Amino acid sequence: MKISTKGRYALRMLIDLAEHQNDGYIALKDIAARQNISKKYLEQIVPMLNKSDIFNTNRGYQGGYKLSKSPDSYTIGDILRLTEGDLSPVSCLDNDSVGCENSAECSTLQIWIGLKKAICDYLDSITLQDVLDMHNEDLSDHYVI
Repeated sequence: MKISTKGRYALRMLIDLAEHQNDGYIALKDIAARQNISKKYLEQIVPMLNKSDIFNTNRGYQGGYKLSKSPDSYTIGDILRLTEGDLSPVSCLDNDSVGCENSAECSTLQIWIGLKKAICDYLDSITLQDVLDMHNEDLSDHYVI
């Protein structure tokens, strides 16, 4: 399973919003500049995220985006499901059902079920706040005198 560019960039966009949550509404051009992502590409990602009310938007001069909840309310798994769909490692497990005609005789089915559970459990255990905390911890470990 590979996470697409849309999934990775959506995650970076939301982490940026979490990092600047006290700055009010953040313009897409500012996120694009800080994250070194094309504004046009972010404009393609916004509708995917907007359908879940993950952020609030404001139009006009002071317009932009901000998270609708605190960063500890968003898991990485939830964000990736919005952009990637199901996080199954194999297609026969898409959408939480075993969709293979050979599932009753499949000797590898339990491997894929276990892998999907491990992936989902891991990604659902990390919030945007956790990412910010980990990043800030990394930065504090690299001080210069």
